[in-house]
Amino acid sequence: MLLVLCLLAISAAAIYVACDYFVNGIEWTGRKLQLGATATGTVLAAFGTALPESAVTFVAVMFGKTPEARDIGVGAALGGPLVLATVAYAVVGVALWSNRRKLQRADRIIRVDHRRLARDQSWFLAIFAIKAGLGLVAFSIKPWLGIGFLLAYALYASREMRRVDSAPEDEQLEPLKLQSRQAEPSWGWVAVQTTGAVLVIAIASKLFVGQLEGLGSLLGFPAHLVALILSPVATELPETLNALIWVRQGKERLALGNISGSMMIQATIPSSIALFATPWLFDTPLIVASGITMVAIGYLWWLFRQGRVDALRLLPAGLLYVAFALFMVWYEVMR
Repeated sequence: MLLVLCLLAISAAAIYVACDYFVNGIEWTGRKLQLGATATGTVLAAFGTALPESAVTFVAVMFGKTPEARDIGVGAALGGPLVLATVAYAVVGVALWSNRRKLQRADRIIRVDHRRLARDQSWFLAIFAIKAGLGLVAFSIKPWLGIGFLLAYALYASREMRRVDSAPEDEQLEPLKLQSRQAEPSWGWVAVQTTGAVLVIAIASKLFVGQLEGLGSLLGFPAHLVALILSPVATELPETLNALIWVRQGKERLALGNISGSMMIQATIPSSIALFATPWLFDTPLIVASGITMVAIGYLWWLFRQGRVDALRLLPAGLLYVAFALFMVWYEVMR
């Protein structure tokens, strides 16, 4: 138990430090590619930080030899969007509220392109509704529909890469950490820092997930609890920490862009993998997880449609995850 807790702490610290290097490197990557802050967050940052959860789903459903192992994979594919839509957005609200004096944000207003994020939520909600609906029915060609999810993400990513931010990023880029004395770092060092940070995040996340699953076994937690509560929180840790770092720097568009883009990846790529390799049929916990995710996305869509989001108004999204966790505990007790 002590060894597991020590490894959990070490891997979490490694993820945080690597995320600090990653957000710095990915900002410079976006600058080199002449991308806006939102595109940098929704596509580049999201793709890098989505590797751990996509890897969890792939390994679990492709190489898992037991129903419990495949539960972990399907849980990661479905639990990831749940955590992002609830916990990650709540973390953004808490981070902005707690740093409001440092950032001189007495109004606590999230400075983002609200209309663009509302549109992202509507995209995600439509795709996720289809994804959840497929979990309720069984038919022979269902695995082939995974190709459709991959095409949907390709369309989304190409659209984001072509768009230009409506306003320039207020904050100046910090020097590249590996070339801190250079005003304009070289492409090579930007690539080395960003790629190295992604590798560390992936390795540390794998260690974190493994120790968390081990802790669940030591405490006697059933597979459903690990698959839908513990594992997704662990695999979404990079996105959550990225958001925390960027919000503390006053760069909400990068933070929310990273979360929004990661949600789109989670709604498509891991789901397509699971569709290819599993029956993709939901039981009660998966149905409830899908419902709460759609409620959270609907709430976020409503907030961003108003065009003025206070940091504290993001907190109820986090309460939805608490409600799901309590439901899961009750469900396991009543079984």
